[in-house]
Amino acid sequence: MTTATPHPAVLPHALAAPASTVRTARPDEAAALAALSRPFVRSGALRARPVSLYAAHAADFLVLQAPDGTLDGCVALRAYPANPGEGRRAAGVVYNFCVAAHRQGSGAGAGLLRAVLTAAGARSLDTLFTATTGGAGLFLRHGFTPTTAHRAPRPWAQSLDPRRGARVLVRTV
Repeated sequence: MTTATPHPAVLPHALAAPASTVRTARPDEAAALAALSRPFVRSGALRARPVSLYAAHAADFLVLQAPDGTLDGCVALRAYPANPGEGRRAAGVVYNFCVAAHRQGSGAGAGLLRAVLTAAGARSLDTLFTATTGGAGLFLRHGFTPTTAHRAPRPWAQSLDPRRGARVLVRTV
């Protein structure tokens, strides 16, 4: 009597789960951006922003869109022009970075961060700044280092609330 050893079936590539996409947000997604950010606002990780601000600055945002159309993450990049009078080169600020709870730990945040780094390079930004109240591990793994707010674009640095205790990080692009 011959017995066969079972082998797992190889699924054709076409049956693989559809991939999420990273793209620029649209103004009509402002409510979805606010909803995605809300748990992080409640935890103190993000500052509260009105829906109107998300709509006005939608072009700053990259979103991680799930195959069903829902937004699973977002990150914004604001560019600040060079100011030679202050000795500042073109810089960007990464802000409102969040990933839905069910996608955390899946690499979604790293993918969004890589996308924002690519966008910064495409915009010829020399440096990127961010502020975080969290552990900063993802940023540190992607080449950010601690710095002080005085090196950052002045309008952004002045908007930081010292009561939040955020760490300011920088990365050369």
